[in-house]
Amino acid sequence: MNLINMEKLTDKRINVIETKNLGKSVMTSEGRLHILSSINLIIKSGESIAIVGESGSGKTTLISLLAGLDTPSSGSIILNGKDITALDEDGRAAVRNALIGFVFQSFQLLPGLTALENVMLPLELNRNKQARVLAKVLLERVGLFHRLNHMPKQLSGGEQQRVALARAFVTQPAILFADEPTGNLDSKTGATIIDLLFELNQEVNTTLILVTHDSALATRRHRILRLDSGSMA
Repeated sequence: MNLINMEKLTDKRINVIETKNLGKSVMTSEGRLHILSSINLIIKSGESIAIVGESGSGKTTLISLLAGLDTPSSGSIILNGKDITALDEDGRAAVRNALIGFVFQSFQLLPGLTALENVMLPLELNRNKQARVLAKVLLERVGLFHRLNHMPKQLSGGEQQRVALARAFVTQPAILFADEPTGNLDSKTGATIIDLLFELNQEVNTTLILVTHDSALATRRHRILRLDSGSMA
């Protein structure tokens, strides 16, 4: 079943992501360390963006801020017209729950749950009565219908990442953040994950923001944002 035929879980679509003079710094024993400085960007709905840069350039910090997982030291972040920097943690969590999905390099599947249960979890947290049906649709979509009842430790790295993709897309998020989604995979498996990411992105018009060192992944995007020592290059 194609994702566009699935039940619409949310009618909210992000019109734009905008940052204004966004900065992040922390205090260290040697003084204040500036991780990000004066980041100004606009991302349109449905775009696919690759954030690239050397290790330590601030890539992961930037997507953590954009997703409301961290708070900036200065500036603002506007998601769909709402300034999330003005929200408390509960408010940011509500935004994440309604609009955002995540795919991590380390998969972050719950080891005590099967593949099916891992994908069902975000729907069950929203008390969606079709959680099992929709989770099966997504696992079939990523080629893992035969692995529904397998635990994460029984799956290969590529299979675990496909479960993580299914879990991220099952709520049809308006925006998906992927932090080095192919970083722990061999080149062949990584290519499969790249194809799945962009197929699912196009089918549901999800805004896709990737942090990556993978040149093959970066070249598939609409736009590249390059960070150099915490600033836009």
